Amino acid sequence: MNVTVTSAPVRGRVRVPSSKSQLHRLLIAAALGRAPVTIDYYGLSADIRATADCLRALGAGVVVSDSAITVSPIVRTPDGLCRLPCGESGSTLRFLLPLCGALGAEAVFQMEGRLPERPLAPLDAQLRLHGMQITRRGAELLVSGRLSGGEFTLPGNVSSQYLTGLLLSLPLLPEAGTLRVSGPLESAPYVAMTEDTLRLSGVRAERLADGWRISGAQRFALPARLSAEGDWSSAAALLCMGALSPDGVRVDGLCADSSQGDRAIAQLLRKFGAEIVQGAQSLSVRRGALHGIRVDASQIPDLVPVLAALVLLAYYLLEFSKFGRYSKAIGENESTAISVGVPVKKMKLLAFMFSALMAGIAGIFTIAKLGGTTTTMGSFFEMDVAMAIYLGGVLVTGGASARISKLLMGAFTLSIIKNGLTLVGLTSTEISQTVRGIMLMLILIVTLMFGDRVIVLGPGRAQKNARPE
Repeated sequence: MNVTVTSAPVRGRVRVPSSKSQLHRLLIAAALGRAPVTIDYYGLSADIRATADCLRALGAGVVVSDSAITVSPIVRTPDGLCRLPCGESGSTLRFLLPLCGALGAEAVFQMEGRLPERPLAPLDAQLRLHGMQITRRGAELLVSGRLSGGEFTLPGNVSSQYLTGLLLSLPLLPEAGTLRVSGPLESAPYVAMTEDTLRLSGVRAERLADGWRISGAQRFALPARLSAEGDWSSAAALLCMGALSPDGVRVDGLCADSSQGDRAIAQLLRKFGAEIVQGAQSLSVRRGALHGIRVDASQIPDLVPVLAALVLLAYYLLEFSKFGRYSKAIGENESTAISVGVPVKKMKLLAFMFSALMAGIAGIFTIAKLGGTTTTMGSFFEMDVAMAIYLGGVLVTGGASARISKLLMGAFTLSIIKNGLTLVGLTSTEISQTVRGIMLMLILIVTLMFGDRVIVLGPGRAQKNARPE
């Protein structure tokens, strides 16, 4: 049995799911209003369901249909302990933690997966200073006490979710509050989305040089019906595919004047030479006279310049250096490599050292993004690595199949699979890992069954895949 995979032009029209970041904010603002609000959406994630469930537990009426969410505001919080099933959603936890204090609710956040490992400092310290009691008990977080106004201070390099939680909660307090940010504000686009929600809700928040001054005793007042905008982050990969295609790709659901930071992808592609047609709620991209540009990614949360440099470094080492040639020779046939004088032991040691260096840099990026770490952070990442390797058509033994372009293709395919799992609601750690594990097993079984008769997809020429060790 021979399986042949051929390339084809990328073309088509697709609608991206609604922005989770905006949906979180709109749901909370609707629950804090005076009248019911209906929010139209496309694609509902587990994180948004967690926020809806928690708002329902706090006394809001939340009805979810296939394309809309209707929210009736919180009149009063239920008596007794409110159980808030936030699941694995860090946004839900960090947004609603100060809100519980503003409402005076006694609650327990029920966390799942790795959420209990994610940091809450220094937000929890600020909340305790202003009257809240917060106690961790395994996978549960118990909160009580009423939040008081005054001055709150957070560093600018912490998660923007901390700032959003306070910005959504301070208007409910009887007295005015001030939120100050020390140092440069990172992830500013996400904070801008929160400011957009406040303005849309009629909430007054005076912008200061180093933060915000917010009047107390305010109520949110969203329009009776509105739509959540599409997610620019989800659209980025599709738009890049369109920029490489003569036929192009149209992505619907994208708001032209969105505050999402990843909206910068449209301007970047235009600078690269791609042909862009921007509509009010769509973006079409196709290949033009592409050329290199210099990119300032200071306000884009993704670490584009550094990651691009690492990819180029790895590409050079594997494709043009003696290290790469020797490594591929060892992967193809170690005995032959030894016979022609390749220092196999030395090269293996260098390969492991380079792999450890890349893993260390990835760990630094992860800590910088999450604002903290635990001893188990990064568990099961090895499964994602194995999936990317096999999906890209690279042999685990190495050799000539080991090309950076193939690994990037595998990683890109894996990201599409993970996004697909999210869209169909398979977002818990256990289910997601099980599905990916089954897929990995199927890939290995096919390879073992058909041996060198299986032709694996990868950039460049298709190649026959040998049995894995």
